[in-house]
Amino acid sequence: MSSRPSRQNAGDTIAASYARRLVALERAWWKRVTPVQLPYRWNIRRLCPGQTLEIGCGIGRNLKHLSGRAIGIDHNSEAVRIARERRLEAYTPEGFASSHHERADTFDSLLFAHVLEHMDRLTSLRLIRTYLPYLRRTGTVVMITPQELGFRSDPTHLVFLDFAGLTDLANACGLRVTRQFSFPFPRRVGTMFTYNEFVVVAQRS
Repeated sequence: MSSRPSRQNAGDTIAASYARRLVALERAWWKRVTPVQLPYRWNIRRLCPGQTLEIGCGIGRNLKHLSGRAIGIDHNSEAVRIARERRLEAYTPEGFASSHHERADTFDSLLFAHVLEHMDRLTSLRLIRTYLPYLRRTGTVVMITPQELGFRSDPTHLVFLDFAGLTDLANACGLRVTRQFSFPFPRRVGTMFTYNEFVVVAQRS
């Protein structure tokens, strides 16, 4: 019998062990000897103009990509600690609420990258709606989720969100989708390449 946990029994993303898993994945030898993050860094930088608030920042990969013009929020306190050790600005939700960043209409972009697939629809809607007030009226919301193989790679993934699913979330939050695409490869590659992503960009209607 496989030792892989079922999705119903998957480890919680709030656990310190989940943050340590992210660090271990990042340290894979092939990731250290090849510039695998270059296309993703390019993509995030072009999608997230201005000051960005990343919800579900993990250990800070995208914060690093955005080079000092982003702050992050994560419910995993160990992930936040690791991000801060890397000299990135990250907070728990409680820490953000008591920070000087907690002001309406502050950010040019909201980024939800590889976070919404970890929760059910109602929780996703609650999360997006919680942070929308911090977005400028003309700001951008970017949502990124894994395609098929990437979704199966993590037992804490609960809901498969393709373009239709992300558009549904956007519309339910009063957002208008302005762009959607598969990255870095065409959509058909999602069943064969773990790191192919759905990307949906939206703005307030």
